[in-house]
Amino acid sequence: MSQNNFKLVECPRDAMQGLHEFVPTVIKAEYLNLLLQVGFDTLDFGSFVSPKAIPQMADTAEVLAQLDLSNTATKLLAIVANLRGVEDAVKHTAIDYLGFPFSISETFQQRNTNSSISQSLNTVEEMLSLCAKSNKKAVVYLSMGFGNPYGDEWNYEIVEKWADVLVGKGVEILSLADTVGVSTPKKIEAILPKLISRFNKTEIGIHLHSNPAERLEKIQAAYHSGVKRIDSALKGFGGCPMAADDLTGNIATEDVISFLHDNGENLNLDMDKWNEAMALSGKIFG
Repeated sequence: MSQNNFKLVECPRDAMQGLHEFVPTVIKAEYLNLLLQVGFDTLDFGSFVSPKAIPQMADTAEVLAQLDLSNTATKLLAIVANLRGVEDAVKHTAIDYLGFPFSISETFQQRNTNSSISQSLNTVEEMLSLCAKSNKKAVVYLSMGFGNPYGDEWNYEIVEKWADVLVGKGVEILSLADTVGVSTPKKIEAILPKLISRFNKTEIGIHLHSNPAERLEKIQAAYHSGVKRIDSALKGFGGCPMAADDLTGNIATEDVISFLHDNGENLNLDMDKWNEAMALSGKIFG
């Protein structure tokens, strides 16, 4: 299987956004510039959200200005949470993708984006229209896609219903997101193959959070479910500051890389640059 069949999305934005100490813009840019040389399909590099909500991402536009895109095929993705964020993000020609967290849990949609599910659907429609005008693509995350800690109703039918609605609106990339680490191999294998076969014209990805002990079994379940787009973060840093649990971070990219290598996938990554990024990460994450 060739590289363009497998899309690895590296998520330094997700890794950094919950850090309490502000990471200087120049260090963020240095880290991202290394990651841009590794050969990932996409870099989830920043977000255009309220600096009150996520202070760490207040300098996304400044960071972007310091990125060297002259020698990389990696595409840039920025997260937005409302129409204002969409309008800010589409002004930047260097950004390829806008990502929107569409929660299928009403409680979490309110907590995360300060809007209801139905308001968020309007935002997605506006985003699709602005993306089309500015030559960008929308990535919509089905957030709380494996359940939620709030007691909001969750089942496969709800996941499928919202996937159906979003694809019907014109969303071409959907990523099933486990914001709080409640996914299990069993749930992954029950949900993903159905979504992939039902929405076979849509790119279906996965964005998992996990504690370290369960990472590998989740990667394996996603792989065997036929997923070709995987979000992860170096060393598994990060997680969602709006759904706090210190142990539940991102899936570690090095685990994804070694799993895929062991399964004969050729990822064409520059592992020297990767190791440099691993070394530099200590400056940011301590």
